[in-house]
Amino acid sequence: MNLEKVVFGFFIILAMTLNFGFVFGDIDNPAHHHVYELFFAIIVNLVATVLKFGERTQIGAIHLASSLVADLGLLVAAWIWASAVYFDGTGLTPDATASIVSMSAGALAANVLSVTMLLVETVMFRR
Repeated sequence: MNLEKVVFGFFIILAMTLNFGFVFGDIDNPAHHHVYELFFAIIVNLVATVLKFGERTQIGAIHLASSLVADLGLLVAAWIWASAVYFDGTGLTPDATASIVSMSAGALAANVLSVTMLLVETVMFRR
């Protein structure tokens, strides 16, 4: 068993599950979406992105692109959260929460694509 591939797969799948955990719940209810879960989803997605650098295949390029899209979506969600709570002073209104969850759901779609590509790549692998 290749430890590098295990770590790679672990972080890709963990990024998707953390993102799913954050998105799951009522879209406009702030009580269903915790800031620490968004924070950990961002950190794990960034780690997964770093692990995807250096791959020189076409599928590796798509892996990296999907990871960058997920990072961008989660960072924009964090920016909306920070601006609603700290800059605007409006707090987590249902509108702000819906925007945060929507951006995170887009990142989740990119993570699902990445995990799907990982599974397809694994199934097609021949010894």
